Amino acid sequence: MKSVGLLVSLGFLASAGKVINFDTAPLGKTPPGWTVAMTDRGLPPRWEVLRDTTAPTQPYVLAQVSTDPTGGRAPLAILDGVTLRDGDLSVRLKPISGREGRGGGLVWRYRDSNNYYLVKANALDKTVVVFKVQDGRRFALGTADRHDFSMNAWSILKVAVRGTHFQVYVDHRRILQCQDNTFTGPGKVGLATVADSVTYFDDFRVYPR
Repeated sequence: MKSVGLLVSLGFLASAGKVINFDTAPLGKTPPGWTVAMTDRGLPPRWEVLRDTTAPTQPYVLAQVSTDPTGGRAPLAILDGVTLRDGDLSVRLKPISGREGRGGGLVWRYRDSNNYYLVKANALDKTVVVFKVQDGRRFALGTADRHDFSMNAWSILKVAVRGTHFQVYVDHRRILQCQDNTFTGPGKVGLATVADSVTYFDDFRVYPR
């Protein structure tokens, strides 16, 4: 029974999906099974496991802690060994600080650090936007949705991916949807921040469809 509990904590669940809460990863390091990457220029990202007493699943979170304010910089943490074309992704995120940006998001159909889809929630300008990142350039898909994210508070961000159709939810409420056919094949999934955002993440869920 102990080995089963360890597998669940690490996120190795049934084929129906994967739940990752970082609670068995080493403190102060990038958790095993994740690759750090970045779009655009700037100092390297720093993704580390930290202790947070407010974590939805105690006691650890994954945090992006680099504070380089270079505009357009997108620190990425990509989950190894999982590819997805259609499915549901969600994460709990908590914006901590940032002058140029204060938030984070979800990455899907990731090919490399210059080609993927991204939904980003930003507590600084209080928006949620879906982007296509192609050849290192970021293009908004549709219009931004205004949403009042609070600093140092947890929210749930989710995207449902079905073919060329993407639906975005915040705290279980659908707030926007859009379409795009640039990247139609399967790709990796992961997490992202922007510029100097320090953001905490927990309870990352991946459910292929």
